[in-house]
Amino acid sequence: MDKALKKDQVLNDQTTVEVKPLKTKKRKSKSLEKQKSVFGWLFILPFLLGFVLIYLPMIISSIQISFSSIAYEDIGQVLTWVGFKNYSYALFEDADFVKTLVECLGGMAFDIPAIIIFSLFMAILLNQDMKGRAAFRAIFFVPVIVSTGIIESIDLQNIIAEAGENISQIGQDGVQGATNVGSEIISAIDVERFFGSMKIGAELAGIVSQWANNVYDIVNRSGVQMLIFLAALQSISPSIYESCKVEGATGWETFWKITFPMISPMILVNLVYTIIDSFTTKSNVMMSFITSASNQPNGKPVGTAMSWLYFLIVIIILAVCAAFASLFVFYQRRDK
Repeated sequence: MDKALKKDQVLNDQTTVEVKPLKTKKRKSKSLEKQKSVFGWLFILPFLLGFVLIYLPMIISSIQISFSSIAYEDIGQVLTWVGFKNYSYALFEDADFVKTLVECLGGMAFDIPAIIIFSLFMAILLNQDMKGRAAFRAIFFVPVIVSTGIIESIDLQNIIAEAGENISQIGQDGVQGATNVGSEIISAIDVERFFGSMKIGAELAGIVSQWANNVYDIVNRSGVQMLIFLAALQSISPSIYESCKVEGATGWETFWKITFPMISPMILVNLVYTIIDSFTTKSNVMMSFITSASNQPNGKPVGTAMSWLYFLIVIIILAVCAAFASLFVFYQRRDK
């Protein structure tokens, strides 16, 4: 009997020894997940604090101003609720708001595809094996650094000064300004003649001429997208391209069957980034119009209503473009 009891105790000890490591593994995995979640919240904590303490009160105040009229009295600024009066004035009474908005949307419809196509084209070229590849990448990213902050404001001031000089020269002798305008018209006519000989419509000629005139702006605003596309291209395994060569696929087939689907998530990212960047840049005509309208006497409520209308339009465009682009996005499945 004593021997049987000793065997039972030994078996019980073995079973307990075998169960303990499983429990510790579960505890370790749970604690690791908790640590990751805690670090994630700590990472976004500065943004959350800044949004709640700084941006959220400003947003609430902006919404209140857009539905009110402002009167300045001895006690300070007094808001009077007027409902949708400021919004109806911006849409139906102010003729320049809708006109400027249509002009802005038309310009963005040409610039955004050009930026995406140019950045993807340059990323594919810079991803090739060649000497000085890092130097070329730095050269194409320099305009992104130059066109930010104080450099951008200086550049805008120079553009305004040059425009003022051209206008003054037109008023004095009508020679220099007419020459500049004439050269632009001749270049557009040359493009139309070139496409006319190819039996292509005049609409395409207008698009190409507009892209040619905005090539400097397109290059300046393509640096970030180019880096994102480069990172996406370098994440594709070389063995996939090697298998394509073995199967006899051409470069055209490899691009559309392998490269384009693999980088399609980054195309969606660049599309969203480019839309936001294009609609919020200082050189945007709509942003300038809203700023000038807000600086008018008693124009702050109307300018705020215009900015919220503009914000809603941008959100709608983002949602439509993202929903359309997501239909063609390919996400690679990885087994866990």
